[in-house]
Amino acid sequence: MTQPLALVFYERLLPGSQLVNRLQDLHYRVQTVAEAGALATAAEQHLPMLALVDLQASRGDALAAIAQTRSAPATSHLPIIAFTGDSRPAALAAGQEAGASLVAQDQALLNHLPELLEQVLRVE
Repeated sequence: MTQPLALVFYERLLPGSQLVNRLQDLHYRVQTVAEAGALATAAEQHLPMLALVDLQASRGDALAAIAQTRSAPATSHLPIIAFTGDSRPAALAAGQEAGASLVAQDQALLNHLPELLEQVLRVE
């Protein structure tokens, strides 16, 4: 059986590399995206099961990348988990407003990754 693909955009090394390792431990193939603006194109090309996006990007607009991915017909269904080290409600709400399926703080995402993956991948 083929391992599901997770598309991951991150700039902050610590949470990003930990997330990639945790996904691989959970038997996901991981494809990283170097720039936020390339997320929608990468999603159309690679057809991942889900995408994970670091909202604290200094090069590029992660919120715009989420919105663009959501607005494209080929990727509008894609579950997107956004993560940030910022605990302010406004920072978390911005990810949801952009179209993320779920927004979590870095540590919560790393600590509860299997449960959060199950939540966003649940077919209703």
